[in-house]
Amino acid sequence: MTEHLFDSSGNWIAFRRHGGDKYVFDSDGEWIGWLPWNNADVADTEGNYLGTIVGNRLVRLPRPYLGYPGYPGYPGYPGYPGYPGYAGYQSLPPGASDIPTLKRE
Repeated sequence: MTEHLFDSSGNWIAFRRHGGDKYVFDSDGEWIGWLPWNNADVADTEGNYLGTIVGNRLVRLPRPYLGYPGYPGYPGYPGYPGYPGYAGYQSLPPGASDIPTLKRE
């Protein structure tokens, strides 16, 4: 089942094809990152820290450099995940911020 990810305002910004999928896509279906470190931290397609999945939110947390994760291989076409609607506002964890490049207006 698709795992939709939202910003703190409740706007849909990203998704994974299912909960165990290591690839993350933006709401337009473009590959934006993956989970290489066996935790909830997401690297972008260049290998830099993008954000962290916290519940159903994708947020940026202060993180030290985690090292270059390598390249996971192309994820393929994800298909359309369906529109999840609005998730509602949720306050950010301490020190966290929304990811500006994924902000939906």
